Amino acid sequence: MSRTQQAVVEVGVDEIVVRTGSKWIRFTHEWLETSEGSKSPFALNEDGTVSLDGKMEEMDFAAERVTRELMQ
Repeated sequence: MSRTQQAVVEVGVDEIVVRTGSKWIRFTHEWLETSEGSKSPFALNEDGTVSLDGKMEEMDFAAERVTRELMQ
């Protein structure tokens, strides 16, 4: 994460949007959508994992991966 770019996080009642430059990622209770047109099933689980793209990951690892993809 040693980039000069900064991300802006917008938190709403039903969504979270993370923006950097012209790219963005939008999280809802059921979906993760990107500015590049992809849409994937998404869920935060009570055990601290995230269900994303049909896979379960630890929440911190998923956050790192999604952030890295956004910042590229």
